[in-house]
Amino acid sequence: MESWTAPHVPALPGHGPALRLHDTATAGPREPLEPGARRATMYVCGITPYDATHLGHAATMITFDLVHRYWLDQGIDVDYAQNVTDVDEPLFERAERDGTDWQVLGLRETALYREDMEALAVVPPRHYIGAIESIPSVGRAVERLVDSGAAYRHESGDVYHSVEAYVDRFPAAPSVSGYDEETMLRYAAERGGDPEREGKRHPLDPKLWNAPRDGEPSWDSPVGPGRPGWHIECACIALDHLGEQIDVQGGGSDLIYPHHEMSAAHAEALTGKLPFASAYVHTGMIGLDGEKMSKSLGNLVFVSKLRAEGVDPAAVRLALLSQHYRTDRQWSAAVLAEAELRLGRWREALSRELAVPAGAVLTAVRERLADDLDTPGALAAVDAWANETLTTGGEDPSAPALARDTIGGLLGIDCTR
Repeated sequence: MESWTAPHVPALPGHGPALRLHDTATAGPREPLEPGARRATMYVCGITPYDATHLGHAATMITFDLVHRYWLDQGIDVDYAQNVTDVDEPLFERAERDGTDWQVLGLRETALYREDMEALAVVPPRHYIGAIESIPSVGRAVERLVDSGAAYRHESGDVYHSVEAYVDRFPAAPSVSGYDEETMLRYAAERGGDPEREGKRHPLDPKLWNAPRDGEPSWDSPVGPGRPGWHIECACIALDHLGEQIDVQGGGSDLIYPHHEMSAAHAEALTGKLPFASAYVHTGMIGLDGEKMSKSLGNLVFVSKLRAEGVDPAAVRLALLSQHYRTDRQWSAAVLAEAELRLGRWREALSRELAVPAGAVLTAVRERLADDLDTPGALAAVDAWANETLTTGGEDPSAPALARDTIGGLLGIDCTR
């Protein structure tokens, strides 16, 4: 699947400390890479294209774009994969509601997502893979899991992964979520699972393969006709393109369970290697004016709509970086206005022929990003440089260019306008 055009990422002098990220599985900081590593692998769960890119999507992709950019700044080859769940129930439901073809809907919204990512200066993944593209691989993987006893066929023809078989094989396996069973059951019911379905060996068993259903697409596979389950899709794409174990698995906090826990279990059952990812990294949720932002409430804010209204994508990105990525945070007109003012101050300082030296701001931005992507601290460092330059004028003719490259290369904020 085609991704989008990469933004220019300027090279910067020197390099910063190793990147530390908060790992959900251990609830603590972790350096996903060994010192001196020259390659990093990262998998980030992409969209189900039944609607346009909203600010929750944007915040997640910008977060992992910072990881991508920081590793590039360290001279690391970043092998990054992202999926598009271009065949799934939400897509069918929205297409039926709107009276359109699910494939047309998926293609249209995926194209709009690419436009939004390009506008937000997100460096594209090396592997941008649709669920439909992964179907042959998923079929073979499900066959292996069934043959090994890790999965079973339900009376309906659907295939499930057995959580009990997984635990028997990997009794010491760490949980990605750390949730108790009651919480898992609740989230499974809310997030695409079917814990109350009769005939399953355990309520939490996740679906690997959907048997054919009237009105839904179906493909041939070694386990019969049908289509993939959600979690196995991501596991197979990651295994096929990144290897048996990866450095970072990323996404929103709503993916911790069941999606990331189950996709990791699928991958581990297929390879026999633990853990699937060195760090499981999750972003907080974006609300609107004090309320949860969700499709059910009808209050999603779309990147494309903001762009159509003439909002500078750099201001949108800056607003989403103004609070820490792991916090649940609110979007409002005031948040955007503050980002626009900040962007204006930065651009004014960068337009000066002379400025205060920018070496310290480069060091500070690197140090703040290395500490679990402390973007508020990084933005404060740029603020201090810009304010001092606007107040004192400075005397360094090379400083504006270095500051511009720091802001553009590490934070992805376009200050050239």
